[in-house]
Amino acid sequence: MFSRLVRRTHMYLALFLTPWIAAYAVSTIAMNHRTARPAAFVKEHEQIYTNAFEPGTPPREIARQILSDLNLEGAFGVQGPAPDGRLTINRQGMLSPRRITFTPADRRLVVERQDLETSGFLNRFHRRRGYQQPYAADLAMAASVDAVIVALVFWALSGLWMWWDMRATRFWGAACVAAGIGIFTFFVLTI
Repeated sequence: MFSRLVRRTHMYLALFLTPWIAAYAVSTIAMNHRTARPAAFVKEHEQIYTNAFEPGTPPREIARQILSDLNLEGAFGVQGPAPDGRLTINRQGMLSPRRITFTPADRRLVVERQDLETSGFLNRFHRRRGYQQPYAADLAMAASVDAVIVALVFWALSGLWMWWDMRATRFWGAACVAAGIGIFTFFVLTI
């Protein structure tokens, strides 16, 4: 009875995990075979930014306000200020990330977007992380990744259980486990 429950749970988890496993597999292939090149950004528009900020306003707060004014709220990072006061805001997005450059001296905002490119999209998907951003979509993605991790651990353990439960597979299963541990150990120790 318990083995049947384990087998069924293992199978349904495999079906549930298919989109994540497929996406991570394809994105890993893209990352492994990607040639390093800088991201190409295309200018969307340029404008004068009329809002002013009090001296000493933290760069992250300035960036958040600029993104809000541009209707581009969401996960972001900010660089700067540079010696000339320039801030560079990187608005993260899986499909088309944007770079917004704010130069306070002339109140200029330049908004650039990165065109959708398969390799870049897969790389961003694979590296999407965590609970650092306060946005619901980012938090939901982080929670789903945690759920997938727990499911993968169960999947591995239930696979071991099913292997051990079937006597006819023990020899070749043990050979596969030993080969996997050996190859993994080799890479850990030599890379």
